[in-house]
Amino acid sequence: VQLQASGGGLVQAGGSLRLSCAASGSTFGSNGFGWYRQAPGKLRELVAGISRGGITNYADSVKDRFTVSRDNAKNTVSLQMNNLKPEDTAVYLCNLYPGPYIGWGQGTLVTVSS
Repeated sequence: VQLQASGGGLVQAGGSLRLSCAASGSTFGSNGFGWYRQAPGKLRELVAGISRGGITNYADSVKDRFTVSRDNAKNTVSLQMNNLKPEDTAVYLCNLYPGPYIGWGQGTLVTVSS
């Protein structure tokens, strides 16, 4: 599986963005996928994960604001982010969930201005 994240950008606090992760390969439906983020000077953290069966898991900091979903027909995993806060600023990456991780790629930058 190869993954490509997109959809980041600059948004004001309180705004919304939708990230998309496109996956190549024939094993999409067999895998769980997660959105992770890394802010400058901080460790990479799990934001949201979705199992192959559609069970979701969220970091406490994004619960009730972010929604992860998957479209097995289109081999995509999305992250709808609402009510964004400046502390959500980070590079967002997609990868397998809960692992083992594959190549991380460049991710997509989300910048939230106050």
